[in-house]
Amino acid sequence: MLTDPILTRFRDELTRNGGDGHDWQFLAGRPDDEVAGRLRDADVLVASRMTAGMAASAKALRLVHVTGAGVDRIAFGALAPGVAVCNTFHHGSSIAEHVVMVALMLSRRVRRADALLRQGRWESVAVDPAVPLGDTLAGRTVGVIGLGEIGTEVVRATTALGMHARAVRRTPGAPLPEGVRLDRIDGDDGLPALLAGSDVVVVTVPLSAATTGLIGARELALMRPDALLVNVARGPIVDEDALYDALAAGRIAGAALDVWWSHPKDGGGARGYTRPFDALDNVVMTPHHSGHTRTTFAGRAAEIAANIARLAEGRPLENVVRAGA
Repeated sequence: MLTDPILTRFRDELTRNGGDGHDWQFLAGRPDDEVAGRLRDADVLVASRMTAGMAASAKALRLVHVTGAGVDRIAFGALAPGVAVCNTFHHGSSIAEHVVMVALMLSRRVRRADALLRQGRWESVAVDPAVPLGDTLAGRTVGVIGLGEIGTEVVRATTALGMHARAVRRTPGAPLPEGVRLDRIDGDDGLPALLAGSDVVVVTVPLSAATTGLIGARELALMRPDALLVNVARGPIVDEDALYDALAAGRIAGAALDVWWSHPKDGGGARGYTRPFDALDNVVMTPHHSGHTRTTFAGRAAEIAANIARLAEGRPLENVVRAGA
């Protein structure tokens, strides 16, 4: 059973890559109670979220395959002990390209220039000496918080443009993938130094009890006045009020926000925020779509189908978050 509306577009990939021969049910957009009712006889749920009610009704379930990396919307506590949970990735390079794009937009003041030109105002250093010059990324330092697939690909993309890279992660001594170059890697206690020493700070860690509110007023105060913050992880990792206040007061130069503090699917407002970020011209705002490319979802569909085939054949699953029986 699949409830994810994006992966519904990739039916061919799901059935072609080991998922053929199965009885697929596509229930994207259906109410939770209907999904819960249909789950009673399902072996596999492919979804981005699973409520406790869904889990309680899933009597035959063997696998929950999350359609992305984040598993914070799965009701683990309500799942039967024998149900495995897997996730999937394939979004690292797409999100890394987004990070480069928005960092350049902020550095070159693209959002403001675009808005003014649409109003008939030609704001350029060529005609107005008061207009500030933009910056390149080459030679500047990117600080990456978290060094999983996304963080690693951000390092690859930014260093290819000539940036210096540093990072913090829980296991600083763990080996790096081939070709990934960093000037410095610290443990979690190195976060203050990273914030103080980076021109562009990129948040890529998963949301957890430990990372909720990780970037608050104290952390933002450590950043340089000309520094940028890019959040492609989860909204609550950054304190909303503290970030808005820092941006509005000019204590940091700008922010690119692809993730927010609420989501329409969770009953939150369509905007995802309560402070008026939309009134600030030093913010680039996107609706959690930095990884939404065909490359990302075709790869995920193929991997999910292959994992379902492994389950059917009794072979070990890949990307296991929670082992089943």
